[in-house]
Amino acid sequence: MWMIAQRIVAALGLLVLSPVLFVVLFLIWKQDWYSPFYVAERSGKEGVPFRMIKLRTMIVNADKTGVDSTANDDLRITPVGRFVRRYKLDEFAQLFNVVVGDMSLVGPRPNVVRETDLYTSLERRLLSVRPGITDLSSIVFADEGAILEGSGDPDIDYHQLIRPGKSLLGLFYIRNRSVLLDIRIVYLTVVGIFCRRCALDGVLAILKTRKADQQLIDIAKRDRPLVPLPPPGAQSLVTSRDGRVDTPADAKQTE
Repeated sequence: MWMIAQRIVAALGLLVLSPVLFVVLFLIWKQDWYSPFYVAERSGKEGVPFRMIKLRTMIVNADKTGVDSTANDDLRITPVGRFVRRYKLDEFAQLFNVVVGDMSLVGPRPNVVRETDLYTSLERRLLSVRPGITDLSSIVFADEGAILEGSGDPDIDYHQLIRPGKSLLGLFYIRNRSVLLDIRIVYLTVVGIFCRRCALDGVLAILKTRKADQQLIDIAKRDRPLVPLPPPGAQSLVTSRDGRVDTPADAKQTE
């Protein structure tokens, strides 16, 4: 029933936002005369691939560079794309994915297949539910581009600084998910566009009410620089661009 309600809400959202989307689509198309849409394969529920739709914020064929993580100073981002990313307008197109049932309004953010192939056994639980347009990590790491800005290797920094907290927040959501929590996350996502600190305080309230561990609370505060951490279920930091780590299970199998 909740999924049906989400699909109806997504359809209404596309209808209401259509005037804004048409203007943005035209501006993206006009800058280089290529399609304003970016359609790419992502891992869905149970790892089944689906085609995710976004508004294009980068130059054509930007994904061919092999770099998945994007910093604010990434030269692949177009001038219009910077504005679109600032206000998260590129994510609105994913309402169509919700309408057709590939995604939910709230759920772990979908990753490319080569990223989910690197998941530890614990992280693979993130694939047990439909991916979403927003989640707790979307609020906590809304400044992902700023975190990676100036990085010598955005992919490695992503795996060390963002992936651990992002996965922990996703796992927390799966353990505690409910209709009311989904509604609250959608509300905080909107609040975050106008008041980031207000949105972060809302996430902290959710974590504390549901007795999250202190490490996760400290990550969500975002009041200090992020420190490198291994992904959930791993024993060591990611130190190579392929993003692989030894999990306890993997280590035992290689002994």
